[in-house]
Amino acid sequence: MTSITEREEGIKNALLAAENAKKDMQNLKADNEKLLAEARAERDTMIKEAREIKEKMIADAKGEAQAQGEKMIAQAKATIEGEKNAAMAQIKSQVSSLSLAIAEKVLKGELANNEAQTKLVEKMLDDAKLN
Repeated sequence: MTSITEREEGIKNALLAAENAKKDMQNLKADNEKLLAEARAERDTMIKEAREIKEKMIADAKGEAQAQGEKMIAQAKATIEGEKNAAMAQIKSQVSSLSLAIAEKVLKGELANNEAQTKLVEKMLDDAKLN
């Protein structure tokens, strides 16, 4: 009878130990799942932050490129305007030189004979009296 009782106690203890082991395994499984969930959440957070950093870097690069492009366009416009002004000044200078040369030739032609000189002087006097 004692050996049966001992055997029953041994079986009971073995069942309790198995139950405890089962509970420990369930606790470990729950802990593992909790750690896995935390790791996934941390991974998702890191991926989100990396994406945000990437998007910010791209936006910054685009902004900088646009600013540099606008600066280059402004410099090109200023250069074009300066060259245009220089060309206009040169054209004005050439036009005035040509005008003086033409006027000189016309006056030489008109003042080549005395009759033409007299007519020109009279015309100038008439114009002066009208004004």
